[in-house]
Amino acid sequence: MFSERTNWQQTTNKLTRALVKARDAGKPLLDLSVSNPTEAGVLPDSNILLEAFANPAMMHYDPQPRGLLTARQAVCNYYAESHGVTGLDPEAVMLTTSTSEAYGYVFRLLCNAQDEVLVPKPSYPLFEFLADLADVKLVPYPLLYDHGWQIDFDSLERALTGRSRAMILVHPNNPTGSYVASSERETLNQICQKHELALIVDEVFLDYSHEAKPPRSFVENHENLTFTLSGISKISALPQMKFAWAITTGPAEVVAQASARLEIIADTFLSMNAPVQLAAPVLLEQRKVIQPKLLQRLRVNLAELDRQLAPVPSCRRLLADGGWYAVLRVPFIESDEELAIRILENAAVVVHPGHFYDFPNEGYLILSLITDPPVFRSGLMRLLKIVA
Repeated sequence: MFSERTNWQQTTNKLTRALVKARDAGKPLLDLSVSNPTEAGVLPDSNILLEAFANPAMMHYDPQPRGLLTARQAVCNYYAESHGVTGLDPEAVMLTTSTSEAYGYVFRLLCNAQDEVLVPKPSYPLFEFLADLADVKLVPYPLLYDHGWQIDFDSLERALTGRSRAMILVHPNNPTGSYVASSERETLNQICQKHELALIVDEVFLDYSHEAKPPRSFVENHENLTFTLSGISKISALPQMKFAWAITTGPAEVVAQASARLEIIADTFLSMNAPVQLAAPVLLEQRKVIQPKLLQRLRVNLAELDRQLAPVPSCRRLLADGGWYAVLRVPFIESDEELAIRILENAAVVVHPGHFYDFPNEGYLILSLITDPPVFRSGLMRLLKIVA
């Protein structure tokens, strides 16, 4: 009765079952895995946001496949103000309700059934579901760690086949926090041109550099067909507002063809709602309030992590350039899931095991750096008593 593409394993994993059991028992937990900014206590100005939705124009239905021009112009203004990208054409911007929807549009645009898209490993596990729903096959290429993360280009090129259609980059990667270096960008463009591949670049964490200004956005990549995805879920810490986009850049002729086909895909669904589009300039402007708060929290928690790790030689954090997460390398005496369950049951602390993100080996834990600092400090102390 049901399609094979939805034949997913629906049983919950051991860690989820242990977490439900602990919560049902009323056990107070310190959650070091929180990724929802609305639950992390860092919130934009609610009065300004609510006022932005008191717009009579929302009563008028104006279906625009790419999204309302005022909203697309707000996206272009964001890139100009935050990333120095001037001259970005609003016609290159396709609004979507989420980056997940943007992935779905781009997969449909580029791939026939069982065509292949290369995806970094480790990385966020959502890609598997998006690929299944589009009948696309994911082929992993590894990120290697050696005093920082790098793309393994030898393995990447070996993974290419006649059915390869695109390559996903996450800039910076989730959870490794590694940006794509300038030298890597050049090599990636050369590979894509040689094999006629598109780049799909997820930049939702681009603004959250741990140092000074973040690296260049891929919206400036014109050497190769490139789809740059982002949205206000992370930019303005507003995941509930469902406002994202895909920006198409590259050689003019292929961009024109891609944009025309994407417009038909978007016109088929017309998923964007008027209120959030009309409020888009205000929603994006809120990044100027929320990002300094989040960046300060990231710095505080990173400093606390390094402070507590200093006397613990058996554990270390891997270097990261940006993003909301830290990867903790711990002694390997059991599977990451078993360790996470032991930390939950014995220390009442919630962490994610590395295998959730397709780390190739055991001995990795993932911590959220947007956790409230007192919770992060206490939870880390408990965690290290278990793993050190």
